[in-house]
Amino acid sequence: MLHRPPPHPSRRSPRRIPAACCLLPLVVALLLPSAAAKSSGRPISDNEIREKKNACYTDVENGLWGWACQSSATEKENCVLRCLSPECYNLIYGGDPLEEGELDYIRGQEYKYCMYKSSLGESLDGVKGSFSYS
Repeated sequence: MLHRPPPHPSRRSPRRIPAACCLLPLVVALLLPSAAAKSSGRPISDNEIREKKNACYTDVENGLWGWACQSSATEKENCVLRCLSPECYNLIYGGDPLEEGELDYIRGQEYKYCMYKSSLGESLDGVKGSFSYS
């Protein structure tokens, strides 16, 4: 009886891992931060918002949001707000994004209020239009 040595490591057949095993941790990793943020029991702080906003500015400036986001300061701001909270951006600015030169204090306050409520996991009903123009 001939004894064969084990195959060289480069000649071994690769182990096949089902795609579901690879995707499951990725899906869990993507869902956990948002679930943890909503169940934290405390509102998002101004410092946390500032840190996240700075990270969004970096992503936009590095081109991760596409060329359109770098085409003007206003487009950049719209992209940063979308990056910071897509849910709040769509609620507050979705149908009417900031325009060149526009400063909208009221919608800025509504956006911040939306982020606050979202961080607590509360309903966003009534956020839009909650600040008056008077």
